[in-house]
Amino acid sequence: MTATPLTDRKNAAISRGVGMTTQIYADRAENAEIWDKEGNRYIDFAAGIAVVNTGHRHPRVIEAVKNQLDRFTHTCHQVVPYENYVELAERLNAITPGNFAKKTIFVTTGAEAVENAVKIARAATGRQAVIAFSGGFHGRTFMGMALTGKVVPYKVGFGAMPGDVFHAPFPVEMHGTTVEQSLAVLKKLFAADVDPNRVAAIIVEPVQGEGGFYPVPVPFMKALREICDQQGILLIADEVQTGFARTGKLFAMEHYGIAADIMTMAKGLGGGFPIAAVTGRAEIMDAPGPGGLGGTYAGSPIGVAAAHAVLDVIKDEDLCNRAENLGARLKQRLASLRDKVPEIVDIRGPGFMNAVEFNDVTTKQPSADFANKVRLKALEKGLILLTCGVHGNVIRFLAPITIQDEVFAEALDILEAAMVEARAA
Repeated sequence: MTATPLTDRKNAAISRGVGMTTQIYADRAENAEIWDKEGNRYIDFAAGIAVVNTGHRHPRVIEAVKNQLDRFTHTCHQVVPYENYVELAERLNAITPGNFAKKTIFVTTGAEAVENAVKIARAATGRQAVIAFSGGFHGRTFMGMALTGKVVPYKVGFGAMPGDVFHAPFPVEMHGTTVEQSLAVLKKLFAADVDPNRVAAIIVEPVQGEGGFYPVPVPFMKALREICDQQGILLIADEVQTGFARTGKLFAMEHYGIAADIMTMAKGLGGGFPIAAVTGRAEIMDAPGPGGLGGTYAGSPIGVAAAHAVLDVIKDEDLCNRAENLGARLKQRLASLRDKVPEIVDIRGPGFMNAVEFNDVTTKQPSADFANKVRLKALEKGLILLTCGVHGNVIRFLAPITIQDEVFAEALDILEAAMVEARAA
């Protein structure tokens, strides 16, 4: 995309630390389509990074927000509480995995949810250390950066990270790390670096987001649950990107038949309006004293109203099943391109949280260059894609689950053309 006067204004006014994938400036959006300031139309396969799972401006979400705007916009729940916050907590307590009593708090962002999950885990266990995984992403706050398993661009230049955070390799067999090897490193970590009796929590994304859309292997998730139970460690599932029908289940942990002690949520919960949540075992969530949790905008009544509508839409429009169907169609189309595009080395992902990974055909090494060529070719043709992965060689697909069938078919045609043209570029 060429520079525009608006791009020049952005460069002059906004920190370069706020990276931008495109130079598209949105003017309006509807479901899975965005129109820019020049009137150009784009199909959105990013969904605000898995935020508008229910589509841009879903009528029921907009209606709920308008109704709330007519009543009040902000009181701060810790000063003058409101019923829809209580009701949404009740709903999340009932629908999140785990057959045990739960409690919930609301905050504003995914990073804030992660920060609070760690605070709660430390308060509940009296321990300090936390274990995370390579390739994981947990936010841009200092604790979020410390937990995140990728240096550039998230940690570089920001100085010392908070202490008592340890990393183990995430098991991705195609990149040389098996489940057994990851578990062996965890065992060694407990022997050489941190007493397990000092570990408050292990945090894991059921499907790594920024790390490349690698699902946690089932045996590994079961092993983590066993380790946590044996050592008195809390298991935190970071479902910020995987939640709310994206993986074909309301929550990705449902694929494992395992319940985490604490779950973090955000993104898809608000359907485009900022809201995040932490839900966990009731006794754990009650560990911090009054005033230890919260925030001025935490559980904004606007975000809460939107979240209620999102949960209704997911249920009434059967979006979990639709995610499965869309993901199957996408993966089938990608599989049909293997002969035309030999750079494809893997197609993966549960539900509609899918990815394709590319290697250079000559060196057999991860090719970020080819992934970016595909992204740019698609953008020229009106399809917004995102790359990810530790090696930058993965394209992830996060279209709204409500995308119209005809728009989805159009997007698949653009994707195929972009991949074929990227080979010739």
